[in-house]
Amino acid sequence: MNSHKNARLGRAGRERLVRLVRVEHWPAARAAAACGVSLRTARKWLARFKAEGPAGLADRSARPRRMPRRLAPGLEARIAELRATRLSGPRIADRLALPVSTVGKALRRLGLNRLPPLTAPEPVVRYERERPGELLHVDAKRLGRIHAGVVGHRITGDRQRRGPRQQTGWETLHVAVDDCSRVAFAALLPDETAASAVQFLERAVAYFASLGVRAERVMTDNAWCYTQRRYAEALARLGLQHRRIRPYRPRTNGKAERFIQTALREWAYADAYHSSAERAGALGPFLATYNTTRPHTAHGRRPPITRLHGEQRV
Repeated sequence: MNSHKNARLGRAGRERLVRLVRVEHWPAARAAAACGVSLRTARKWLARFKAEGPAGLADRSARPRRMPRRLAPGLEARIAELRATRLSGPRIADRLALPVSTVGKALRRLGLNRLPPLTAPEPVVRYERERPGELLHVDAKRLGRIHAGVVGHRITGDRQRRGPRQQTGWETLHVAVDDCSRVAFAALLPDETAASAVQFLERAVAYFASLGVRAERVMTDNAWCYTQRRYAEALARLGLQHRRIRPYRPRTNGKAERFIQTALREWAYADAYHSSAERAGALGPFLATYNTTRPHTAHGRRPPITRLHGEQRV
């Protein structure tokens, strides 16, 4: 047991109680009253000090010394053996004629309440293209519109506070991140339709071209907007190859996913914006900071723009 820091008789209070009785020779009743505890409690701690010295004043576990109803070690070992064969808790209980709750407690105590995966996790494969523009990671993230200065729970932390009754709608943050340099471009568009995806693609290619970077390939997930003929035609018109990730493998497009997390933390939810327009106005300064001054761990804490200037990798 760990006593509360403001407990009436914490470790310091116990030492004071012992000092009053054994050093200053106060009667136990008077020392107990001075420490704000009962005479019985005072005598308990005095007896512990007499038997064990200063170590007797430490907190002790509230666990009983004897637990007659606890499972025998051999039975717990049998539960662990059956769990290793991937039997569920109820099936183990049926096999051993034990209550399901008893088996559940034993599994939690043994750290076996969750079954391990059947196969080993796939190894993490990290890659980086050799030159800027060789691959652009493209993704999108929906954001709720801001209504009349109402601040949401992502800022206040209060999930009990209800927002406006009328629907405020959504807007979509489209992002493109260069695989080699990590230079990012983003834009807020009304939705995630194929038309918006094409519009963003054209703007992203133009942005990187203004930096002297020719885009060659685009990687996306399998969202509806990226699988439409209109998007494929735009890719062909811009001379871009399209690479789509395998289903349920968002980590393949991880550079865009990671940038979205950074954008949410350092831009979208970094301030209590009073309107969607105010939030949109802060996107440009955030991108400028991210690309030109913010240190990036992938580049030895140098900003992404340095990769476009011919600096060597670290």
